[in-house]
Amino acid sequence: MAVGLILSSFGKTLGQLGDPRFRRVLFKGIGLTFALLIAVYTLFLMFLNWLGAAAWVQELLGNISWVGDLFTAASLFLMIFLSVFLMVPVASAITSLFLDEVADAVEDRHYPHLPDVPAVSFGEGLKDSVNFLGVLIAANLLALIVYAIFTPFALFIFWALNGFLLGREYFQLTAMRRVGRAEAKKLRRKHGGAIWLAGILMAMPLSIPLVNLLIPILGAATFTHLFHQLEPIRAHPPSG
Repeated sequence: MAVGLILSSFGKTLGQLGDPRFRRVLFKGIGLTFALLIAVYTLFLMFLNWLGAAAWVQELLGNISWVGDLFTAASLFLMIFLSVFLMVPVASAITSLFLDEVADAVEDRHYPHLPDVPAVSFGEGLKDSVNFLGVLIAANLLALIVYAIFTPFALFIFWALNGFLLGREYFQLTAMRRVGRAEAKKLRRKHGGAIWLAGILMAMPLSIPLVNLLIPILGAATFTHLFHQLEPIRAHPPSG
């Protein structure tokens, strides 16, 4: 059942790609996702340099002047490779910026009977996203030990871990728009298995360079559908 709901949700998302409003959000999301990926990649290189790993980086990229050579072909290829890992925090960060816009486009097209909801304030959305992002980064740093011990299964552990974390975040922020924070947490626990599976199916294409640029926005739309299919909301009948 869960797989059917997830595939149905993703199918509806793909079916809306022809909607100009949805495409506009998608293209903005791709642009910002790429910009955030570059920013995270730059911070990652600076972190390596701070750790004293500059020699290792230079061996991979050649003699780096950090700013001037940041966008060389070698650096670009390294960024594409590292995006397998760096896109996870980027996907987490993108939710607070585009979730309302994506959800509005999806609900206007597929759930027009629902009443409008006030947009989550930027501060509230940012607070939740920063909290989720902190947990995600800490969990992935700790998981490095597990990856080293169970190297043959590292990719599957990566998918399972980040699927759980991303699914939790995307569903929580999506549900909060309609039912509030406390009820969203209850629903997240109630549908934990389906949400985890949907998160894994989101984490897997995040591991594919270039394709992963599409996933944060498509994921937000898919989780909007998933929420409404798991917990259908009926609009109050109009008075009079």
